[in-house]
Amino acid sequence: MEGSESEPDRTSEVEAAATEVEWYVVSADDVAGVEAPKMVEWEDMEQEIARLWSLSSALRIAKERKEELSQRLASIIEARAESLQRVNELEDMKKKLEGRKAVQRDMLIFSDKSSEDVEIRREQLSLKIRNLLVAGKTLSAAHNQLQEAKNLLTGENGHGRLKKTKTKIRMRQQYMVAQIASIYPVRTSNEHIPMKILDTYSGGSKSGDVVPPAKSISRSSSQSSLTILGWQLMAMPTKKTGYFSDKKEVQQTASVLGFAAHALHLIASYLKVPLRYPLRLGGSRSYILDYSPSVDSSLPSTDSAATSPNLSVSSSIPTEFPLFFDGQETITRAAYAIFLLNKNLEQVLNYIGAESLGPRHILSNLKELMRVILSNEFLDR
Repeated sequence: MEGSESEPDRTSEVEAAATEVEWYVVSADDVAGVEAPKMVEWEDMEQEIARLWSLSSALRIAKERKEELSQRLASIIEARAESLQRVNELEDMKKKLEGRKAVQRDMLIFSDKSSEDVEIRREQLSLKIRNLLVAGKTLSAAHNQLQEAKNLLTGENGHGRLKKTKTKIRMRQQYMVAQIASIYPVRTSNEHIPMKILDTYSGGSKSGDVVPPAKSISRSSSQSSLTILGWQLMAMPTKKTGYFSDKKEVQQTASVLGFAAHALHLIASYLKVPLRYPLRLGGSRSYILDYSPSVDSSLPSTDSAATSPNLSVSSSIPTEFPLFFDGQETITRAAYAIFLLNKNLEQVLNYIGAESLGPRHILSNLKELMRVILSNEFLDR
């Protein structure tokens, strides 16, 4: 009876174990030892089943521990990852902190240098301020002196007196030039002259024609030629002078040039104007001096005091050019002398603020010079 009772109990335990164990259907190839199965006797079947049941229980416990360990390992890995992330963040923050420290050190160095520069500039500025104060005092003293000088100028013995004295000098110069104008009057002439006139000469006119004067020759007479002491300035002869009429005209031209040169010399001396080309007066045998002649100085001179033919241009001895015609060989030198005389007239005209009327208008420029000096505008120049 005991054997029969124990048999059902074992069977129930095996069934209970079988129900607890999960069974799977697998193929024969996946089962180990399927080719040589182990034969178990029926009497040993119960023990074998119990052994299998204990093995399955141990396997289940191992799986549970494995799952628990895998969960713990996952949490540890996650914590490790978070720790590594925080370590990386700390490293980044550390690098940023080091960078800020470096910037702060640079700023500190720059601040020290700036402080030194500020101190240096402050010293320089203080020095400049002291210099400025000294300059201000000097300027104030100079301003006071200037004010005193201004008061002296505006006083009775100051600028008013200087202006009055200057006006008297100008009036005296006008008086002396008026005397010259009365001695050498330059007037217009309406007479028809059957030859070329130097003051109204034009290169395109033919010999024997009267060339009308330009509008810029004179403000008072634009249709007549000019004379000095009733004589007109004739053109240069283009051929050898004759014995009677031609020689007389040449002498008249030399006299007119001598009159103009003398009048210009007196006016320039009254105005205290040193002529660029000095004059050696001699009436109708006057000369004009050039320290740097533009024509050949080797041309023969009619005067014994003329320069040597071998004299160089750079010599300090001036070259004399005649203001008269004395034969065919002196025409070029005389023409250059007339040109230099007109340059002197232009110099004096520019000195008083007037303009020349042209390079060939000697009498016109002389008359313009006298007119400007004798006008009321000359007193205010």
